[in-house]
Amino acid sequence: MTFILDSASPQESPLLAGLNPQQREAVEYRGRALLIVAGAGSGKTSVLTRRIASLIESREAWPSQILAITFTNKAASEMRERVQSLLGQTAEGMWISTFHSACVRILRREAEHFGYGKNFTIYDSADSRALIKRIIRDLDADTFGFTVSSTAGRISKLKNELSDVETYARSANFNDPTERVFVEIFREYTRSLLAANAFDFDDLIGQTVYLFRAFPEVAKLYQKRFRHILVDEYQDTNHAQYALIREFTRPIADEDPASLTVVGDSDQSIYAFRGADIRNIVEFERDYVGAKVILLEQNYRSTQNILSAANAVIANNFDRIDKNLFTVVGDGDKIVGFTGYSQHDEAQFIADEITELHTQGIEYRDIAVFYRTNAQTRALEEIFIRSALPYRVLGGTKFYERAEIKDAFGYLIALANPADPLALRRIMNTPKRGIGGVTEAGLQSWADDHAVTLRESLRNADVQGYGPKITAAIQGLVGILDEISLTVDTAKVPDILIAVLEKTGFLEALRASRDPQDEARAENVEELIAVTREYQKNNPEGTLIDFLTDTALVAAADEIDDSSGTVSLMTLHTAKGLEYEAVFLAGIEEDLLPHRMSASEPGGPAEERRLFYVGITRARKKLYLSLAMTRAQFGEVSVAAPSRYLQEIPPELIEWRQSPGTATSSSGFRPTSGSPRRDALPPAPRPKTEWKSAVTSTVRDNGDLTLAAGDRIRHVDFGVGKVTAVTGVGPKSVAEVQFETAGRKRLLIKISPIEKLP
Repeated sequence: MTFILDSASPQESPLLAGLNPQQREAVEYRGRALLIVAGAGSGKTSVLTRRIASLIESREAWPSQILAITFTNKAASEMRERVQSLLGQTAEGMWISTFHSACVRILRREAEHFGYGKNFTIYDSADSRALIKRIIRDLDADTFGFTVSSTAGRISKLKNELSDVETYARSANFNDPTERVFVEIFREYTRSLLAANAFDFDDLIGQTVYLFRAFPEVAKLYQKRFRHILVDEYQDTNHAQYALIREFTRPIADEDPASLTVVGDSDQSIYAFRGADIRNIVEFERDYVGAKVILLEQNYRSTQNILSAANAVIANNFDRIDKNLFTVVGDGDKIVGFTGYSQHDEAQFIADEITELHTQGIEYRDIAVFYRTNAQTRALEEIFIRSALPYRVLGGTKFYERAEIKDAFGYLIALANPADPLALRRIMNTPKRGIGGVTEAGLQSWADDHAVTLRESLRNADVQGYGPKITAAIQGLVGILDEISLTVDTAKVPDILIAVLEKTGFLEALRASRDPQDEARAENVEELIAVTREYQKNNPEGTLIDFLTDTALVAAADEIDDSSGTVSLMTLHTAKGLEYEAVFLAGIEEDLLPHRMSASEPGGPAEERRLFYVGITRARKKLYLSLAMTRAQFGEVSVAAPSRYLQEIPPELIEWRQSPGTATSSSGFRPTSGSPRRDALPPAPRPKTEWKSAVTSTVRDNGDLTLAAGDRIRHVDFGVGKVTAVTGVGPKSVAEVQFETAGRKRLLIKISPIEKLP
């Protein structure tokens, strides 16, 4: 075997070169169960990949006996590339993929055991919601208060707990009419998926677990094949994923169970809202008696000041495996704390600091701003635009979620899986061909009455009483689908897509439109053609169903482009797994972090603290923590209090700055009950930055100005207006003003740039 590694002593494998003692132990350990508690930035990917390579290099496993599971395709791709760089072609045959990708591979081979075809469709969340919306409407379930969002969330939660409709129905309270309706919705949703030969995203794991439990002979095939299971980010697993791992590692009669290695960090468990169960990692030693636990505490990413702050914060949580991150690179710069008067003040400070960092040589792509809620981006974007800073907001509408792309995929899915009515309904009148909602419903009703697919109903449109024009349009669509279907098994994916676009006139209709937005939509469809060509280049034997599977499993984290020359703005949840030279954490205030909703959730404040910890540990060299004294949210201007988590950071680690005037302003800033006192924060010098924007050049203080309904005022930006109402008292007084040109606004009287007119 050929190794492409750094030099090592003759006595040891090159695979161990450069590893610290704990990393080396994790690579070499050979017991049945191993838990690697990998702190942030501790080199876990290197350890995992070298452990895989070590198993193969020592001939303890063939590549085909290894199943390594990650949470994103991006992470799986990186792991696969690293192993191949260590072993070359010897690494081929391993399964390194996400949970969902691994399950799809199994279900494509085995789903026929329980009534599904191998060409099944995978419904994303939008598809699932569209189906649930139709079921709620058909059952008049909205009269019982059912909404699409809440129903979809409830079904998803049940599936992630491995509860199907029949299991749930056995314990449901049928004396409650609402429960009866929910069971009916759940049952119809399950039936509709089966009829459409479709799985939703939650089914991929749950149905694989069901497959293994219902068909032991199938389970045994995979248990015997995969002798070494490795799972990354184990703290993020939910009950269904946990159960799947248990199935893979279940003892079998004629040989020992597979070995299991899991890597994770309870301090970075931040996805409880998705069903992640922190107990899976905390109780690992109970589940696998005799398991070895190895702590990776040496950090290779951040400076010691950043790590000391992270250690101090997370030490206040009790549901964790104790560890202490350290580094040998030195203390580094102090953390910079900033107190602004308003969220615009805070945003201006961030913009100015980013400008200064860029002049010092830090690329925009190496800078990120994290926040707890998407609503916080408004002030940041306004100031960044004024400051001419290049930025991108991660978490917006993704490429595959755009309407025109989903329309194009509707055609491809209808070709790959003729039983799927959802795809067919999406494309029935795209581009417009005169088939309206009434006709669509009639076609579906005919299909239901005759127990055939919607596609078959379209083929029989001539006997359903539609006019000649509509019948011709329907038959024209069916003719196109039937013609292209003949080539699906042999044609290349780009050729299939191009045939669809040409024969349906889909792309030409967008190009011919006078709507400026359709020009962008046409460009997106053209980009989809490029995507299919790139896919076919990388997967010469890939089929249409293979392409649809790959794109269905794209995760948000897989779409992050590291090469972009822009500052990245994102939520703290999105930031998981990323790292930047300089990181700004904005809005470190009570009710934002921890979020106000966390108080009512078991373990909520502890998970919010883990979220703060994750944000801190994304920074390599520069870390900024900022908050505002007043913040406008949900149409209200409120006084904010510093987050309790700030008081958990040793004061000697932070250099505090503040807006000019915040220390002396009689702003009415008061700590809320149970939160840290404002004067507990260290005194701060004036900002080092040179304030240029009018937003922060001075801090407005209108003294004892009072307003009443009927008063006339002049605002610097909005002009003249009339006060219609005043709420609040003292420095929290808010005026509702009807401006002559700017419309209705709500203003905090204390600091707004206004003057009272006679």
